[in-house]
Amino acid sequence: MSKIALQLYSIDAVDDDTATKVETVGEAGFDGVEFAGIDGDVEAVASALEESGVVAPSAHVGLDALEDDLSGTVETYRSLGVADLVVPYLPPEAFDSREAVEETADRLSAVADELEDDLTLHYHNHDHEFVDVDGRPAIEHLIDLTDDLEIEPDLGWVGVAGYDPADFLERHADRISLVHVKDYEEGGQPVEGGTGDLDIEAVADVAAENGMEWLIYEHEERQDSYETARNGVDYLEAYK
Repeated sequence: MSKIALQLYSIDAVDDDTATKVETVGEAGFDGVEFAGIDGDVEAVASALEESGVVAPSAHVGLDALEDDLSGTVETYRSLGVADLVVPYLPPEAFDSREAVEETADRLSAVADELEDDLTLHYHNHDHEFVDVDGRPAIEHLIDLTDDLEIEPDLGWVGVAGYDPADFLERHADRISLVHVKDYEEGGQPVEGGTGDLDIEAVADVAAENGMEWLIYEHEERQDSYETARNGVDYLEAYK
């Protein structure tokens, strides 16, 4: 079975520092957190992780930050136990042609090549990576053009783009260890977990069968409330 974590961007507007958020998320019942930046003292965050028993498998870090100061960024997140660095977003123009995807693949691969063996680089999708390029979704070209990059599929955006989330997981299982669980409405937008069209049982089954270690909950509509975290635990705890 997979472990469950919260992407801390889900509670970004809560007026607490990251250490307090880690403690509260642990009390809610999550096994882990995924960082989206650090607010406050890094040592305080490390202490909060240790005292709460929560782990931090991954962090969202912009590609520019990785390119500009890879060693400093790695040092910060290593101190928090993070082994998986995730590029959370690149703009639509990074995927709108074959040449653009090739350039994007080169940038991501260059960073991945610089990481030590115990660290892994991932890319987190939205829906624009599924734009048609030469008859296939751009993200499929990205996967083909990179050997050392993993994908952190955001299942809500996979669904919004018109693709089946469980099928996407199955087809790319060898490149996935972190799964962003985000519910969605077909033809619409991501929604709160349990209120949309994501087949969470199918997704959890594929994740478990393929050894995907983390189901990471994200919801962006109630970022000012810890209720978002509690809802995420209720949604995912049956699949731990």
